[in-house]
Amino acid sequence: MIDDLDLGFDEPDKGEKGRHRRGAVRRRQGRSGGSRGKTIFALLMAIVLLGGIGGGAYVGFDRIRNYLVTPDYDGPGTGEALVEVKTGDTLTDIGVTLFEAGVVKSTKAFVEAADANARSKNIQVGRYKVRKEMKAADAITLMLDPKSRVVNGVTIPEGTITLNVYQILAKQTKIPVKEFQEAAKDPVKLGVPDFWYKRQDGKKAPKSLEGFLYPSTYEIPPKATAEQILSLMVKQFLTVTDQLDFVDRAQKERKISPYEALITASIAEAESVNAVDLPKVSRVIYNRVYAGKIGCNCLGIDSGINYHLRLQGKDPKDSDDLLQSEINDLKNPYNTHNVAGLPPTPISNPGEPALKGALDPPAGDWIFFMTVDKKGTMGYGSNDADFRRLTRQMCDNKVLTGENCS
Repeated sequence: MIDDLDLGFDEPDKGEKGRHRRGAVRRRQGRSGGSRGKTIFALLMAIVLLGGIGGGAYVGFDRIRNYLVTPDYDGPGTGEALVEVKTGDTLTDIGVTLFEAGVVKSTKAFVEAADANARSKNIQVGRYKVRKEMKAADAITLMLDPKSRVVNGVTIPEGTITLNVYQILAKQTKIPVKEFQEAAKDPVKLGVPDFWYKRQDGKKAPKSLEGFLYPSTYEIPPKATAEQILSLMVKQFLTVTDQLDFVDRAQKERKISPYEALITASIAEAESVNAVDLPKVSRVIYNRVYAGKIGCNCLGIDSGINYHLRLQGKDPKDSDDLLQSEINDLKNPYNTHNVAGLPPTPISNPGEPALKGALDPPAGDWIFFMTVDKKGTMGYGSNDADFRRLTRQMCDNKVLTGENCS
């Protein structure tokens, strides 16, 4: 679920607007409760009066009762209706929606039933399958059942590159990939603050959307455009990084720009199979690029080369299959074997564990990491002896083959 999709009345401390919204509902409900006593009194008086008139007055009495008593259906309903709860809807707004769809007999019945059910505040934004002509209390129960919610959800896995995000979204929404690519040309327009593209290492930062499409499960609003969907994902990225205090911590604790920390998180996400390795991989990156642990300050990762291949529509390659011409291609802006420092942009969209790992890596003097088995276990080293030991382990586990194992 997306955090910003909670209803306004679900959180009473969200500011004056939210408090007013809940208060309005309670006041309406309060008046309804107060009028109930008056209704009973009026009915008693009507019975006394009509009793004296005779049996022919039952028709008139029935009309009076329908006017004074809250109209509500008795049964569980029939058929099916699709209704939508929108962001900011109050209980009364939801009641109106259900009444207009023929689900409940009156808005008042829904509001009174919601007042009697403390869980009614948990009704979330979204679309629901309900039945027509339902008892209001049953309608609330049905809307609180997760099975009734129509979720047009799409999941973006951690570490997915932006180009693949577009393909996932296109498959789900039927919006062409080209529309997502066109919308992505201006990340600032989509909500990425301009300061994110400032680096402290002297390198130019092209305004790429890579890294800012936060991996999560999203409920895509009906008829949403490519621009609106990408903006939704950027907003979630900003929400998560704000909760982590990512910007300030990157500058104060890591002494680098937030964008460089984001690039680091994206590399760790691309290189790590298991989440436990994300912080350690970040430490290796910092040691190589910033701490002067190696002579050229080169990162020396193959995932950068593969990222560039993906952007060109080519398949990524295993390290054993990369050609020397590809490894040494200085025309590749993501070549980190021969060029010092971090690549120009992130190379994936990292999740929260990777972002945390980039902010708080463990202490260590490691300058390389190696995947030593087919389970994705990482080994770390600080010298040539460690490198030879881990290489032998990779060969023994058939992760590495060929002349490197001879």
